[in-house]
Amino acid sequence: MSEQVEALPAQAIASDSRTTISWRDYLELTKPRVVALMILTSVIGMLLAAPGVPGWGVLIWGNLGIALLAGAAAVVNHVVDQKIDTVMARTRKRPVATGKIAPMDAFLFAAILACVGMAVLMWQVNHLTAWLTLASLVGYAGVYTLFLKRATPQNITIGGLAGAMPPLLGWTAVTGQVEGHALLLVLIIFAWTPPHFWALAIHRKEEYAKAGIPMLPVTHGNKFTELHILLYTLMLLAVSLLPFVTGMSGGIYLMGALALGLRFLQYAVRLLKGDDRRVALNTFKYSITYLMALFVVLLVDHFVFF
Repeated sequence: MSEQVEALPAQAIASDSRTTISWRDYLELTKPRVVALMILTSVIGMLLAAPGVPGWGVLIWGNLGIALLAGAAAVVNHVVDQKIDTVMARTRKRPVATGKIAPMDAFLFAAILACVGMAVLMWQVNHLTAWLTLASLVGYAGVYTLFLKRATPQNITIGGLAGAMPPLLGWTAVTGQVEGHALLLVLIIFAWTPPHFWALAIHRKEEYAKAGIPMLPVTHGNKFTELHILLYTLMLLAVSLLPFVTGMSGGIYLMGALALGLRFLQYAVRLLKGDDRRVALNTFKYSITYLMALFVVLLVDHFVFF
């Protein structure tokens, strides 16, 4: 990384730090939209884990604990990426980046969230879910944010495993054990992560380059990245059919997975042909819709054939 990250002017930081801090600033640190998507996949993992609907205790306490630990990981990400965030347009107004919330205060907030989340999972759910969720926190906040993000253009490929864990966490919260079908859900998100983030990286290529982050478009160019988005989308399409192949789901899911996957593939082909930042952004946006819709279809299929 040859470019040095430039911090915001001290005067601007000082001005922001005098601004009144509200609960919304601390909520922003937890990346609530990201956590909400994680909880959606966690809930679906719970609902798929066993026939019928899990008890309210597992649904409430399990997702609360998972959300608290996911939020803690997000807060640590804000602190570690403070200098990087100041040079990227979409992140420069984050509370830690502007100096509105001090890094040590953010770390303390993260520690409280993590401790409460672990306590909830240990006492109200089960130990396996608690330790797996903690491992996800360490994987994202430690291995990915501290090391992989700055070390290799394959950062998101390797580090994506931490973000793929929520369905497994929801599953183990209900069953207390790791099972093959739960790992299929993890595999789907793991295969989805690279094309999802690389599409955004193409759109934000200049910002990542300025911040010194070796994202694939920065190190290898757009065409190379677009080719890999297409290859991973093909892989994702194949992986998304495994629930049907293994008997986990039925025809409703098969039709939904094919329709959603082929649409994703269409975006990937358009991106490779056109090399357009707008198409890259649209691909990124569709990838979010894709994942949510795929899991919802899987859930509908589960209860129709139950």
